[in-house]
Amino acid sequence: MAAIDLNSDLGEGAGADRQVMPFITSANIACGAHAGDERSMRETIKLTIAHHVAAGAHPGYRDPASFGRVALAIPRDELTADLVLQIGTLRAIARSEGTDLVHVKAHGALYNTAQHDDGVAASIAGAVRRAAPDLVLFVFPASAAERAARAAGLRVAREGFIDRAYEADGTLRSRSEPDALITDPAAAAAQALSFVREGGVWARDGAFLELPVDTLCVHGDTPGAPAILRAVRAALVSAGVAVRRTA
Repeated sequence: MAAIDLNSDLGEGAGADRQVMPFITSANIACGAHAGDERSMRETIKLTIAHHVAAGAHPGYRDPASFGRVALAIPRDELTADLVLQIGTLRAIARSEGTDLVHVKAHGALYNTAQHDDGVAASIAGAVRRAAPDLVLFVFPASAAERAARAAGLRVAREGFIDRAYEADGTLRSRSEPDALITDPAAAAAQALSFVREGGVWARDGAFLELPVDTLCVHGDTPGAPAILRAVRAALVSAGVAVRRTA
């Protein structure tokens, strides 16, 4: 039986965390840089425990004004140190609640830049290796981030997005474009099934992109995220796909 993990970026103040949590198997929790604080981290950790969802750190650029969606020029050692701090902060909170983290996923511009920037990718991999080498790192397939993670000896989970449109070069369509988000539950479910059944996704120009993945994401701040995830999970189960966490 085919299997896939469903993840969502939470603890960011979008207001839908409680509605999203029943449909996912992994939660990426904002660590206080692009969003979140100790209260939100603790509350989200408690939600993961209640719903038996894997908790993960979701570190980003320390830039709440832009929600971490603008790439920043930061020296590699400074970026690594900040990411170590973010991961460590959330892990300490998780352990104080009687659980632990399972994975790490970079946020926003940090994640996107690490697709092609070897330095940023190495900073992320280096931070995970220093802070929590036992955790799984979520990466864009065949990216600089995946190469850096494997070189660092980390376990990886390749990620696909079911609420975002893809360009022909395999990148996500910019959020500045009106059709970047997929908010129709049926369309998102079809994209999820394409990843699982066909091993990839159809780009906006009609080209098929071969992108093998281990986990699929719906962002917690996507309009209608709970309804999207409900439809996606139902479609996967109906197709005989097991929905389960990566580790």
